[in-house]
Amino acid sequence: MRREVYVVLGLFGKKSDHPLADMKLAQQLLDDIPKTDSFKALQELSDWIEAIRAEADDFKLDHEWAVLRMFDQAAQPYVRKLLCDYFSVQSLSQFQENRLWTALEIFFTQSELCHFDVLTRYAKGAKGASSIKADLPLLCARGIAANTARLKLAAARYTLVEPWVWEHLAGYYGLAETQKIQHEPVAIYPGVNTSVAQEFAVLVIWYGSSAGTLSPLQEHITERLFAHLSKGLQISKTYDEAGLFIFDLAQPTPPMRVSAEITLHPSLRYFNAEAMKLQLDGLLKILEKGVVPDGLNFYGARYDSELLRDFAQRLLQSLVLPPPMRRNPRRKINVNLKVANGFFKMLEQTDVGTNFGADEGELWDVEDISATGFRSVVPLARAEGVKIGTLLGSRPETVSHWGAGVVRRLSRDTDGSLHVGVEVLSHRVTGVPLKDHAQPGIESDMAGIYLNRPSDTSGEAWLLMKPEIFSANRSLNMQLNGKDYLLLPLALVEHGSDYDLARYRMMEQDQGHED
Repeated sequence: MRREVYVVLGLFGKKSDHPLADMKLAQQLLDDIPKTDSFKALQELSDWIEAIRAEADDFKLDHEWAVLRMFDQAAQPYVRKLLCDYFSVQSLSQFQENRLWTALEIFFTQSELCHFDVLTRYAKGAKGASSIKADLPLLCARGIAANTARLKLAAARYTLVEPWVWEHLAGYYGLAETQKIQHEPVAIYPGVNTSVAQEFAVLVIWYGSSAGTLSPLQEHITERLFAHLSKGLQISKTYDEAGLFIFDLAQPTPPMRVSAEITLHPSLRYFNAEAMKLQLDGLLKILEKGVVPDGLNFYGARYDSELLRDFAQRLLQSLVLPPPMRRNPRRKINVNLKVANGFFKMLEQTDVGTNFGADEGELWDVEDISATGFRSVVPLARAEGVKIGTLLGSRPETVSHWGAGVVRRLSRDTDGSLHVGVEVLSHRVTGVPLKDHAQPGIESDMAGIYLNRPSDTSGEAWLLMKPEIFSANRSLNMQLNGKDYLLLPLALVEHGSDYDLARYRMMEQDQGHED
């Protein structure tokens, strides 16, 4: 809450006049929160938590903590509602996405900063510090949880994470470890039982294994699955060959993969997820039956068991040791690349598109490339709409044909530019007309993009197409290079926001064949 608001209220002056200095007045402020409007309620609570930190020097530490604890807990129903709305299976409008993201980001930032202020004042022995010692596990666990939420929101927009986020994380866990309270059970919020070590391990392994490689919804569900299985995570002070990630408490930076080349020192902590694999196996068996366990906490959101099973399988793959090695060497190169963003823009570059020969794609600079992918650093304004899973058409300026790829990694640098990692599906694509094999005489506006895979001798066709065209019970007719083919459906490989990638058995037909 800004100073000018206090002036209007006539409350800024004597310390005793501050509404947060009296628990009864603080409770009255909570009673006046607009409870039927989650968005406004969270805005007001964010302002009051900001005010708690701003005025903290005028309070005893136990009073600051008591008020923060009360306001933070009161915010949780509104937080869960907005998180549910934000991480929805349904796409949000840009306005709604921005509105929700901003409200949540402000709340978690103010909450985390206030928790860390309490932690810092405690470490300095502020007046009233001894009274909150029993609450240190709750303080540290809530602070780490707020940091997890901030990182999740940063990952949703591929934004740069401030260094102090990692410093605060080290502060919470470092204090808990020093006090030997990191494993103490704590009900962080009603119905949510955890410990400081569990919160810390979930954050490190979730962020280390998924940040910048998943869509916002995937990030959210993956973090929630890690939280559900957090008892299977272990933290060690000594080198662990089964360890996945390390975190340096003395020089905190984002989690790093464990490797034999690391320099060992006492401030390193090693994170092991071997026990989680058994838990994941059990969860997968339940999900395969079409059942979603009651203990899974998605803040009230409901997700289909098949969707959750896919995420659980991906999560299991991310815990594999050693991590997958790059199959093809990358080489530095400077190439100008024409880029078409999305299925329909790609289709326009083919002879079945509505605008044959269109060349309105953005121009990107490629910095390194391999046989299966490339990386570009692109100013944000030239990468509008690019997300994890975005389909991209690409054509070097010196080449006449287009290729296709999917965005697999995204991050931002200090200049605000987007680092885009693209997996190449095919270096050459062809637009093809498609018809329903069961209705050969009916004209169709269906069209696909055939992926030329010269080393593939399986007799399969890989096609990009509009969503909902693929069906396991629907065969298609395709024309390619003057020949007719029957396509027998095999599998849906990937579903994107504006495309499906599908596999078909491809059988050449005699000219004029209609059966």
